Amino acid sequence: MKGICCLLLALCLFVPKGAAQNWDINTLHKVNSWDGNFVRNYNKIISRTEPYVAVGVPVAMALAAWIKNDKNLLKDAVYVGTSVAGAFVVTYGMKYLVDRQRPYDRYPDRVHAYSHESSPSFPSGHTATAFALATSLSVKYPKWYVIAPSALWACSVGVSRMNEGVHYPSDVLAGAFVGAGCAVANIYINRWLNRWLFGD
Repeated sequence: MKGICCLLLALCLFVPKGAAQNWDINTLHKVNSWDGNFVRNYNKIISRTEPYVAVGVPVAMALAAWIKNDKNLLKDAVYVGTSVAGAFVVTYGMKYLVDRQRPYDRYPDRVHAYSHESSPSFPSGHTATAFALATSLSVKYPKWYVIAPSALWACSVGVSRMNEGVHYPSDVLAGAFVGAGCAVANIYINRWLNRWLFGD
């Protein structure tokens, strides 16, 4: 994690601003131009359903834990749910702090918006909560059949937000780091939370 943070810092310091912005908009323009029916419909579905999946998975886990009277599953549900919630809060705080204009507003000649958002662009909230969910599930259930589909889904969310024209690649990358970072930090926060909620 420290290596990734150092790499991002180095990129911010040494990559010229114009070059970074050109990479951002050029990459977005290419992804936004993927226009096959299957690709467009797949990305639309992934993008629209992400909030329901991110909220629905920990809620379903908590309901299953309640029905089975399974304390360990309930702890897992709390960890996954608070990871997603934490990513949401951090992301929306950053959005209004940075206040980056959406790409379809900044570059209307290069980016076609297939949906419109009311919040600022940076970072991607959908991507952050998707990566928080995927990372927290992978931490709790480190099996290939959990990790692979979770990672594929989270990456698909990030690509879908670019294909929809609502986020730059840098928004998506930042969202992925925020989401994964919240899930990792939440491992330690949940040790305290478990003592408070469950007495152990």
